[in-house]
Amino acid sequence: MNEAVPPAITPARAVCERILAALATAVLGKPETLRYLLAAYITGGHVLLEDYPGTGKTTLAKAFAALLGKTFTRIQCTPDLLPADILGVSIFNPRLNDFELHRGPIFTEILLADEINRASPRTQSALLEAMAERQVTLDVATHPLSFDFFVVATQNPVESQGTYPLPEAQLDRFSLRLSLGYLPLAAEVDLVMQQPAMAMQALKACVTPAELDLLPQALAAIPCARDLIEYAVRLVAETRLLDTLALGASPRASITLVQCARALALFDGAPFVTPEHLQALAVPVLAHRLILKPNGRYEGLNDRAIVQALLASVPVPR
Repeated sequence: MNEAVPPAITPARAVCERILAALATAVLGKPETLRYLLAAYITGGHVLLEDYPGTGKTTLAKAFAALLGKTFTRIQCTPDLLPADILGVSIFNPRLNDFELHRGPIFTEILLADEINRASPRTQSALLEAMAERQVTLDVATHPLSFDFFVVATQNPVESQGTYPLPEAQLDRFSLRLSLGYLPLAAEVDLVMQQPAMAMQALKACVTPAELDLLPQALAAIPCARDLIEYAVRLVAETRLLDTLALGASPRASITLVQCARALALFDGAPFVTPEHLQALAVPVLAHRLILKPNGRYEGLNDRAIVQALLASVPVPR
């Protein structure tokens, strides 16, 4: 099998293994979540972390930025946060006799939007152009963001007071919705003994920019057979036909599913995408894009269960 692996994959896989191993020293006991986060990053996507307070969402984002050697900015979202607080503002400079842009925290490489559902819809929308186009428009001028611009947004799934549900268009901009969850007892003991604050301070970049540049090239070298692409598209298209859903997944979900599957194949050192790669990603890629009708909610359905049912019903190519 190794003989069939494209040459570009081997050095790129070594880079990914180094990143994941270093990240696992800061975020314990969650190897699959770390793989999915890295997959979203190298495919040019963004991640929504939905979990309870204190489970390590902020630590994960900060550690990821530190290990990649990327600039990191955190926005603590609140109902009174304004779009200008994120994007920046143009202020007249009398010395230059012109307006001067004072850049907001969005001008970074990795952005943590903490408790994003506490921000108003108007402020949430300030992220849409940035997430889709890697640029922001202020007044009449368009300002490019970093090519590596990556958003990690967090929200608490059980909190409702003072929050605003994310609109469907914004949910669709997130490649994956991930969850860390609580640690097993032994891993939590290790975490307490590790002294997390000191461990975070010790983190340094474990890769170079040139090594990161290898990853997109490696993804492009990993083939995904046409019948597997048809399988991925069929999974997505079936969500648009269900009577229990008011909104199914978009074609963007099909693209994301296949691209992130290529990333998992890269991590595994596989020469091609397999059905198992697509199936592993189906829930994190599709579930948050589904909007249930009231009758579906009354029947006790949830978005994850719907995707799992589709995985069981859609034939797998062999």
